[in-house]
Amino acid sequence: MVLIAVGQICSSAFLAENAKSVIRLINRASNLGCKVLFLPEASDYIAKNSNHSKQIVQSIDESHFIKPIQKQLKHLNSLGKSLCISVGVHEPSLNSDRVKNTLLWLNENGEIEQRYQKLHLFDVEISNGPILKESLSVEPGMEVLPPFDSPIGKIGAGICYDIRFPELSLRLRSLGAEILLFPSAFTMKTGAAHWELLARSRALDTQCFVIMAAQSGKHRTQTDEELALVGKEGTIVRESYGHSMVVDPWGTVISQCTDIGSSDSSGSKEDLCLADIDLDKLKTVRRDMPLWSQRRPDVFGYDV
Repeated sequence: MVLIAVGQICSSAFLAENAKSVIRLINRASNLGCKVLFLPEASDYIAKNSNHSKQIVQSIDESHFIKPIQKQLKHLNSLGKSLCISVGVHEPSLNSDRVKNTLLWLNENGEIEQRYQKLHLFDVEISNGPILKESLSVEPGMEVLPPFDSPIGKIGAGICYDIRFPELSLRLRSLGAEILLFPSAFTMKTGAAHWELLARSRALDTQCFVIMAAQSGKHRTQTDEELALVGKEGTIVRESYGHSMVVDPWGTVISQCTDIGSSDSSGSKEDLCLADIDLDKLKTVRRDMPLWSQRRPDVFGYDV
C-alpha cells in the first residue's frame, strides 16, 4: 500500500497567493510520509469571468504559481522527502484566444512529466443557480492521455466535467488505468446532487480507485480596491462544493475532507485527506468480478 494525500483549497484570482496555499499542503503531505499529493482543478486561479481568465493566465515558464511549487518539490527531494503532485492549472493556448484547462503531473524534482487537457467543457445554465459557460474562455482538448506510471500505479487523467462522460473512464481502464483522477471545482448545487454519486459510479464502472481533489468555499476573485469601489452589490461570488474524496474499486468512499478545513491569516482555507492505495485489493475486485472479459462489443458494434 502507498499513502497519498488529496488536497482541498479555495483558490482566489491571485496566483502567488494560491501557490503559498499549495506549498503549505505540499509540506504537510511530505511530513506525513505521503508519496503523492493530488490537487484540484484550477488550483492556480479562479477568475471572475472569461475575460478575466484570459487576462491573468500565465505560461508555465513565467507562472507565479508553478515556479514556487517546482522549487519546493526540488528542495524536498534534496532532503530525501520525495513527493509527486498532480495539479490543475490554466495555460495560454497557441491556437486561439482562449486558455487551456490542464492537469499537470510533476515528479519529485518538480519537472512536468505529463499534461492532460480537459475534453468536456462545462456549459450549463442551472435554474435559480449559476450560469457557467466554460467554452467562452477555455479551449477543449482533443485526445485521451494514455495512463502513465506513478508511485501508486497507472494513472488515467480527467478533469471535473469529464466525469459525467463514462466513455472516457472506460477507455482509460481499457488502456490499463488503475487510478482515475477527476480534480474539480463543482458548483454547490451539482455537488450536493451528484459529486459522490459520480465518483462511486466511475469507480464501479471501471473497478479503479477514483481520486477527487476539490475546490471548496467562496472564491475571492476581486481585489480589495475593486470591492471597495463596487460595494456588496457588485461582488462577484463563486462558490465550490468541496468534499475531496477517494473511492476504492468496490465503490466505497475510503477518505473524505471536511467542509471547513484550516484557515490562515488571509482567510484561505485548505485541507487534506489521506488514503492508502492498495493495488492488491484492486486485483481482487477485478478477479472476482471480471467485467472486462465479459464485455460485449460484438453486440454493440464497438468497444472502448
